[in-house]
Amino acid sequence: MSALTLFNTDKLPAYLKNMKLDAVSLSLLSGGGGVSKISIKGSVFRKIVSGEEVMKNEDRAMNMVIVNTAPTEYRTFYAGVYKEGENKGPSCWSSDGVKPDVVVTNPQGQSCATCPQNIKGSGQGDSRACRFSRYVAVVLENDLGGDVLQLVLPSQSVFGKGEKGKLPLRQYATFLSAHNTPITTVVTEMRFDTNSATPKLTFKPIRALSDEEYAQCVEQGQSPEALEAIRMSYKPQVS
Repeated sequence: MSALTLFNTDKLPAYLKNMKLDAVSLSLLSGGGGVSKISIKGSVFRKIVSGEEVMKNEDRAMNMVIVNTAPTEYRTFYAGVYKEGENKGPSCWSSDGVKPDVVVTNPQGQSCATCPQNIKGSGQGDSRACRFSRYVAVVLENDLGGDVLQLVLPSQSVFGKGEKGKLPLRQYATFLSAHNTPITTVVTEMRFDTNSATPKLTFKPIRALSDEEYAQCVEQGQSPEALEAIRMSYKPQVS
């Protein structure tokens, strides 16, 4: 089969016509911009596909459904000063929040709890140099069957206390669970906190999903795209 024939949709086998990328293909794209995502850089919603910005939404809020999430917060430490436009991975990272991943070539400590980069003041001001983030997979309310998007939430969007209708992720999940409502069953509004100097999202429920919408979102949450979106994937730095 020639390349020209392969990409001619009229001649594709039936099973290929509506197929999305599988886990094998996505794993080979990791680190190269293969995961579609929502960036919140500059407190603006940006859709990134194959490493390129393809859409921008300057509204302060956007509705989506959280279809999957990493089991815990990840940790990343970047040595040196960040330079605009630099695409450089972290110097040390942890995908379980307990100890550096085994592939890290220069771990900053034996455990995250005792690591010097986890001490208050090790970063700018009173912050910690090693930062928390939470990876979630989302679909947009107006395109539930479309792209599954990775959203990386900084620690200030995850922890802390908010006010009614403007909650950080963990407090939002706690609020929903108190009403016996899984976070994956509702349309969630994510809104930028305009009082924050750096990008920070807050969350509130908008409505419950219909039976058909929920079934669709469950399927999306178990897709290879969603599983790849919530996976931390960095290559060891080569000095």
